[in-house]
Amino acid sequence: MPLTEPYDDNLPQEEQVVGVPAAGDAADFPAPDDAAEAPRVGPATADDPGEPPEPEPILPEPVRQRIVSLTAAVLPGLPADEVPVPLRRVAKFAPNRRARLGAPVIAAQLAADPLFRQRVTARVLADAGDLGTAVVEGTAPAAADPVEVAALAYLARPRGWRELIEASGAAVRAEADTAVVTELVRQAEQRATRAEHDRAVARVEADKLRDELARVREELGQLREEARQLTRTLRETQARERRASELLATERGRAARAAADADAELRRARARLAEAEAAAGVARASAKEARSVDDARLWLLLETIGQAAVGLRRELALDPVDKLPADFVADSFADSSAATSTGASARARDTDDPARLDQLLALPRAHLVVDGYNVTKRGFGEMSLEQQRKRLITGLGGIAAQTGDEVTVVFDGAERMHGLPPTPRGVRVLFSRKGETADEVIRRLVRAEPPGRPVVVVSSDREVADGVRRQGAYPLGADSLLRRLSRS
Repeated sequence: MPLTEPYDDNLPQEEQVVGVPAAGDAADFPAPDDAAEAPRVGPATADDPGEPPEPEPILPEPVRQRIVSLTAAVLPGLPADEVPVPLRRVAKFAPNRRARLGAPVIAAQLAADPLFRQRVTARVLADAGDLGTAVVEGTAPAAADPVEVAALAYLARPRGWRELIEASGAAVRAEADTAVVTELVRQAEQRATRAEHDRAVARVEADKLRDELARVREELGQLREEARQLTRTLRETQARERRASELLATERGRAARAAADADAELRRARARLAEAEAAAGVARASAKEARSVDDARLWLLLETIGQAAVGLRRELALDPVDKLPADFVADSFADSSAATSTGASARARDTDDPARLDQLLALPRAHLVVDGYNVTKRGFGEMSLEQQRKRLITGLGGIAAQTGDEVTVVFDGAERMHGLPPTPRGVRVLFSRKGETADEVIRRLVRAEPPGRPVVVVSSDREVADGVRRQGAYPLGADSLLRRLSRS
């Protein structure tokens, strides 16, 4: 194969080396001034002046690749003025790309520029050592790599270098043929192994089929015996069916007579039902009249109780109150704010259901007590404390406005926090004193309420829930209030 090869259209555009002259255009680039003084490597060859140039030999592919690799390795070591212009860009490539991307340019320059080839040969032979010397002298060792010998012979071009290249090609082809024969032998051995395996598998499958055939024959005998038994059973069943048909006809006659009797009984029952409905109508009228009497008695009793309560309030001289029990607890904090409202709640077990919270807030004069930071850190803990307080107080103001309940929210804090928004109407905001927690304030608020008043405490703290439950309050989880706020 020729040393030069076409450009690879698949390479990126920036990796293509352009401007490379063909072998016949080498005269367009003048030789350096020291061309006459360049040393000659090896004896005179066909490249000597005065002899007609011989065509480039067709190189085996391994030899061509080795020549390009050797040239690319020594290319950066040449002085800049000794590197042909087309190869100066190639010399700047990385080592692993120089031989791969610059192969076409290197091959063309080696074939067209004898002076450049001699300079490259001088460095390659120096690196090759004794093998290079032996190739120049035409006595290459028999144990040497034929590809390496052919590459050095192409560059140095001693006498008989074409024969060395041809011998290398024959050796490469012989190795390829040997590899092909080896691969064919290996494939034949694999096919023989597979055939032996297939025969073994076939023998096993044949044994299995024989066993299966014996089993099927045995099952067939059993099925034949079962078929005979089923035939006998079928004949007996048909005889029983005939007897059953006769009995069925008899029973149908009896059923007809029983149906006639049932129709007569149904008519008598309908007559009795009509009489019973008439009696029930009379009873409902009597019950309605009796209920009217009971309602009148109940109204009179409630009216008497109301008048008695008014008289008792007048007797005890109880004036309308301006403060609720929670306000007296709040007055013990210098930085607390009071708000009065009414609320609703109903006693229930711990739950996070907002519907249960609505049921409790529907009870008369309920008091909603909220563990502030316990709720805010569970619902919107990513906010700052000031934003948490503002969001919770605003939401509680909406609940107080909707339900009219008394609402108290307690936060931990040794002193009053600054930056609080205006307290909504109906919401009381308390901060615990130094050395006291919000849980203790909540327990004091619950103890301050009169027995029987519904108090709803919202906190996910188990100790708070257990404590207020023992004091008669209704504990609910923080999620119930958060879900209730999300609906507002």
